[in-house]
Amino acid sequence: MKKLTILIFSVIFSVALYGQEVADQLLSAKALISRGETEKAISMLGSAISGQPDYRLYLQRAEAYLMAGDYSGALSDYNEANNLNSGSGEYGLSRIYALKGDVETSLYHLERNIGSNWKKSEKDIMLDPAFGAVENKAGWKSFWKKERYTELERKISEVEFYASSARPDEAKAISDELKAGYPDNDAVSYAEALYYNSAHKPSEAIRSITPLIGKYPGNEKYLRVLAKAQEETANSAGLTDTYSRMLDSGVTDAGVLLKRAMAYRKTGENDKALADIQKYLSFYPSDMNALSMQGKTMAASGDNLRALELFSRNLSLHPEDPQCYIDRADSYFVSRTWDRAIDDYSMSLDLKPGNPEAWLNKGIALLNTARKQEACHDFRKALSLGNKKASEYISRNCIK
Repeated sequence: MKKLTILIFSVIFSVALYGQEVADQLLSAKALISRGETEKAISMLGSAISGQPDYRLYLQRAEAYLMAGDYSGALSDYNEANNLNSGSGEYGLSRIYALKGDVETSLYHLERNIGSNWKKSEKDIMLDPAFGAVENKAGWKSFWKKERYTELERKISEVEFYASSARPDEAKAISDELKAGYPDNDAVSYAEALYYNSAHKPSEAIRSITPLIGKYPGNEKYLRVLAKAQEETANSAGLTDTYSRMLDSGVTDAGVLLKRAMAYRKTGENDKALADIQKYLSFYPSDMNALSMQGKTMAASGDNLRALELFSRNLSLHPEDPQCYIDRADSYFVSRTWDRAIDDYSMSLDLKPGNPEAWLNKGIALLNTARKQEACHDFRKALSLGNKKASEYISRNCIK
């Protein structure tokens, strides 16, 4: 019995490791493509596929081929993805044939997509620029004369649109309609949670979406709804769990790593935050927000010297961004290196003069270098821009 338990655990562990390896390969490919290194992404994915073929790797390489203008390579990979996971490549095939102007073949694959588990929403299809070349052709118009989506699917799509457009009243009206017509349907609970989030009722959204996540633990849409509600309730511990579920289920969005890092920072788990930030930076080494967060996390951990190094690196990469100057200025401020803090706050204000906190902090730094007249000017500027704290400094230092 013990040997069987160990064997089962080993299989589960191996599957989890493989899943994470594929997710990391996909994240690497996406990062390369975002930097315009498409050929490098194709090569990297080719090596990954030769190691252990996975339909997700084929889908990603097909997208890379498409960006490189290699339709033949993309078609081949979408077909390979279909062979490994039925229906997964149909939408990609439809897009390519549309780009080639072959409306008949495009619609053949689109119909197969709509009839599969990979069904795209009508809104996504209509907004996809790939179909611009065929949308005015007779065959395309005839295709859409037939109802391709149920009333429930259409209504859910409308709720998604209204919720994302900050129109909670319209979202509620359709959600209520769905609840009356489809009382036991899981999708209705999802629609209700979307409405609650758009209406800033996060507790109700959590109550609606939690049972669905219990039934479908890896559903990305449901987990994102939960995360949004948890963000509004400042439930950082819950957020770390939700983002971990997303990553463990294979979501290939590196931004989730940064979001989880931010949540870890709020729970005081700086080591875990740094691990996520460093992993994100392995994909996007020059990302301004990630470098800023890494520096702030190092400062929060007590390593201000390392934080200064990171802020300086970020500034060298992004010299026109005022926040990079503020990050380093804040670090100098904490270490009471007043002159350097003043220089960096000044540079940030040259780029963005409407920042009241920068004016206030620069004034405090000036005060600590016995430059009271200049400091008072900055305190008054901060107050005029809405920083109430500046009034205390003015009353204590600038009124005779």
